[in-house]
Formats: sequence, structure tokens, C-alpha cells
Amino acid sequence: MSDTPFGFGLPPEEPDNGDEGKKKGNQGGQGGPNPFGFPGMGLPGGLGGPGGPGGADNPFAAMFGSMNPNDLGAAFQQLGQMLSYEGGPVNWDMAKDIARQTVAQGTADGVKDTSVGIAEKSAVEEAVRLADHWLDGVTSLPSGATTAVAWSRAEWVEATLPVWKELVDPVAERVGAAMGGVLPEEMQAMAGPLLGMMRSMGGAMFGQQIGQAVGVLAGEVVGSSDIGLPLGPAGKAALLPLNIEGFGKDLGVPSDEVRLYLALREAAHARLFAHVPWLRSHLFGAVEGYARGIKVDTSKLEDVVGQLDPSNPEQLQEALQGGMFQPQDTPEQKAALARLETALALVEGWVDAVVHEAAKPRLTSADAMRETMRRRRASGGPAEQTFATLIGLELRPRRLRDASRLWASLTDARGVDGRDGLWEHPDMLPTASDLDDPDGFVHREQLDFSEIDKMLGEAAEKREQQGDGEGEEKK
Repeated sequence: MSDTPFGFGLPPEEPDNGDEGKKKGNQGGQGGPNPFGFPGMGLPGGLGGPGGPGGADNPFAAMFGSMNPNDLGAAFQQLGQMLSYEGGPVNWDMAKDIARQTVAQGTADGVKDTSVGIAEKSAVEEAVRLADHWLDGVTSLPSGATTAVAWSRAEWVEATLPVWKELVDPVAERVGAAMGGVLPEEMQAMAGPLLGMMRSMGGAMFGQQIGQAVGVLAGEVVGSSDIGLPLGPAGKAALLPLNIEGFGKDLGVPSDEVRLYLALREAAHARLFAHVPWLRSHLFGAVEGYARGIKVDTSKLEDVVGQLDPSNPEQLQEALQGGMFQPQDTPEQKAALARLETALALVEGWVDAVVHEAAKPRLTSADAMRETMRRRRASGGPAEQTFATLIGLELRPRRLRDASRLWASLTDARGVDGRDGLWEHPDMLPTASDLDDPDGFVHREQLDFSEIDKMLGEAAEKREQQGDGEGEEKK
């Protein structure tokens, strides 16, 4: 994953053939830095040496080095996308293209993406079917997966980008608004072309970084619920057979058990988000609330705008890397962050508890798999790191173990129905302080919000009927 958030890529490395390569590269013109940061778009000069197509008389040789026609076309295409973009705060077309390109390159260990075969599809469908059957006995929430799908990495990118857009756009919007507001109002009309270029560059920067991060992440995730949020389409339990194989390679656990355990987690997430209608908006609303509290350091932007060289967009990259936007230390911002962290912990804790209850009697590797997944989530796995890079926010359930213990205690004290009934209303859920005192929460009398909702509904219906009656009298 890139360590340059919101920036362009690093300049290309020196040729493999060392000094000899430099000599050949400099025969067509003097080399220069990579002004746009696109892979392969360095300017070493010379396409092929004296007398060849890249000789000194060829002005394009000095501009584009030894790039082959395919690379040259791709570079022009990316550059055109960057400067002509006029959409929202993120150039999502660019993000998608770069994510697909990153997937096509394969992972660092040399594993390339492959199409999912019929046998792999059948294995995933069977694992999800069996997982749903096992979950029927440990939760009162019915199945939430109408279909089970096996995705390649490229298919995961296609399916999850709409949700990444929903998560990232609020933060990118804040940065984009700040980029357009650093000039005095009376100067903004005159600086229209400059502001338009900045917006295009900003959208491209976000698009490139998001595309790269999502592309790398596609080589690591095992399903659609790795970050505790529903990244895939509703009603689909999705697993990535290629990544599951890599995930289980060093665990010493049979591949069928690894697949089945991960299917249990995917199916449990699907049940929760399918049958708790307010949960998705609750989590995404917390992310948006956090984004609203981000403060952009406009003084840095003003410095950049004042010195901006259109041929050197890396200036803006360096400023963004230097911490241009930070969370505000306000009660509202702290409350949004606490609400998000607690909700994530409760989601992951519930999934952890019910999956372990279903797997423990049936899978010999249940304890080992549970500990592996807990460490992966709580220590900041690839998904959390990606999201932190994209918007400066860690989707890490810091209190996963506390939440899991609380849900297990609720099961013992109130049974499955009593435990799962808490998902009926957000105000019925445990709070951060309840995670500090789980016994106190477990044995506390809970308000029956379903009855309150019923009373409110009846009152609203009565008012509506009265309104209709008054309308009839006026007639």
C-alpha cells in the first residue's frame, strides 16, 4: 500500500542495466523528474539512441523517454482524465481504472488474479448454505443472504466501489471546498481556470490514492465484510476463494474449515445488516459526522496556491502529505468518533460471539480461527490501514473483546432472543461505559422500545385520521 496519501506515485527507479542504461537514456535529451507521478512517466530522454526513432532530432523522445506505445497511451489517458475532470470531489473513474490496473499487476508475493471457476463457486455456495444452517441455531435473526457469490479480486473492486464512494466523498468534499475557498472572494472569478485546475488535480489525487489502496486491498480481503461495514450489495454473501487460499496457507487448518469459518462470519454480518434496518445509516452517519468535524488547514493551502506551479502538481501532494486536514478537538467530533468506535465494536463483537457459538461444537479449529480473526481486526489489519490512509480515520473495533464478552454474557442471562432483541432500537444498545461494566448492563432492566414505537405509531395514525375527518367536514 502506498505511504503517500492523496499524492502521486514515486518517480520510476533507475534502469536495471545501471550506468549503461543511463547513457542510452540521455542520448535523446536531458532527463528530468516525473511531473505527474504516473508510473512509467519519467522523462529520462531518448527512445532508442542515435539514428533510431528516439534520436536527438525527435522532440518527443526528450519528453517521454523509452516508453513503449502502450505505456505512452496510458499516460496520456491518465493525464487527460486528471486535467479534464469536472465531477465531484473524487475522480472515481480514475479510481476504478487504477484499482483494476493494481489488481492486474498481482500481489507482492506474485499471485495474479484469476477468474473464479465452477468448482470454487460451488464450494462457496455450499459453505454459505451450511454456515446459514448453523447460524439458525444461535441467533434469532433470520438469514440475510439471498445469494452466495464467489468473487475474483477484480469483481470485488467493481462491487465495492459504490460504498467506498459513500464513505470517502464526505471527507474529500471538505478538502475540495477548502481548496476552492482559499482565495479572496473578489479574486475567485478571475482565478477560475486556476481553481478549476486545482479541483481537477484534487479529484485526481484522491482518485489515484483510493484506486491504488482499493486495488491493493482487493488482494488481501477474504469477503465483503472485512471492515465491519457492508461493502457489497445487500443480500449477497461474498467470498474471494483466491484470497482465502492465501489467508489459510500458514494456519495449519484444512482449507474447507477456513472457508466455512469465513463463510460463518460473512453470513452473520449479512443477517445483522439485513434485519437491523437502522444499523447501516447509523454507522455511515457516524462517519459523515466525523467528516463534518474535520478542520482543513487553509493557511497551508494558501501558501500552496500562492506558489503553485502548474507544471509541478507534486507541490500540492507534499502539502497534503504534510497533514493539511486534522480532526477538530471538539465535543461533537469526540462524540462522533466514540459513537462510531462503539458501534463497530458491537457489530464485530456480536459476529464474533455468534460465530464462535456456531463453530465451537463443529470445527476443531474454531478457537484458533477466532483468535486469528480477532488479532487481524483489533491490531489494524489491511482494511483498517487502507481506510485510515484514505480519510484519516481508523475503522478499528478497539474494544472487540469487551463487546464479545458482553454479548456472550447477555446470551447466558437473557437467551438468544433477549440478546438479539437489543438490535431493535439504537438506544437499547450498550454504550462505551457499558463495555466497562458488562455485568451492570446485563442485569439492568431494559426499556421496551418496541412498545414505545408502537404507541407513537398509533398516535400518528390517530392524528392522520382526525385530519382526514376535519377535511371531510370542510367539504
